[in-house]
Amino acid sequence: MSLDFLVAPDFAPENFGGWYLLSTVLQRRAGIGLHLLMPADAAEQKQLLDRSVVDLVYASPFDASALIRSRGYLPVARPRGHADEVVIAAAADAPARCVEDLSYGCRIALTDNHDVRLIALRLLEPADLDPERIAWRPASSYAAVARLLLEGEADAGLFLADAYHRLSRLTRERLRPLVQSALCDIGHVLLAHPRIAAQVPALQAQLLALGDAAHREDQGVLDALGLEQGFEAMAMEDAEFMIDLIDTLLD
Repeated sequence: MSLDFLVAPDFAPENFGGWYLLSTVLQRRAGIGLHLLMPADAAEQKQLLDRSVVDLVYASPFDASALIRSRGYLPVARPRGHADEVVIAAAADAPARCVEDLSYGCRIALTDNHDVRLIALRLLEPADLDPERIAWRPASSYAAVARLLLEGEADAGLFLADAYHRLSRLTRERLRPLVQSALCDIGHVLLAHPRIAAQVPALQAQLLALGDAAHREDQGVLDALGLEQGFEAMAMEDAEFMIDLIDTLLD
């Protein structure tokens, strides 16, 4: 029997191969077959989740909250030291120096990442910018967000902080961060459907062992994922705390 393992599509393109490396290592050590599902975007991810019961999901915080509450998924692990912080940036030669400089009707570029938009709206509160006061500029990727800024097609852009800091040095030199969040407790989560609860301990044990003293050779896998510090266990209590934080952001 092979378990379906869906990975949220908001990772950096250079980390794509890392998920296949991770899947290979986990299958070999846990003795459990894994079938990777790599949706291209949020719409395809929704189709996959709605069409069938997916056994394992590496989900964004917003999606993890919904999967835990509405479908009973169980938290398994999360990246260690890798929260989903958000950067709001502008072109280096743009007039805005802080979010308070953004005015009614400003153009803000963003991807379809719900979590980034949610956190960013809180960061934009000092500018008194409600969503309806913003001219949103959709973009297919964080690189496309940066491109809209550099071409003068947007006044500010929303980025996952990790994605922003992975932009090329030349691109970052032409941008200016206006603000970065510091929430610390909101991040991606590996979830398991209750029907595979009996198989979770074996998978979790091997996942947490990646890169430890007995498996130093795994560091290349973690580096390929962009999760250099590996994974840590996540209890339901931790997940509920994150969900409460997300609810606070929604209020």
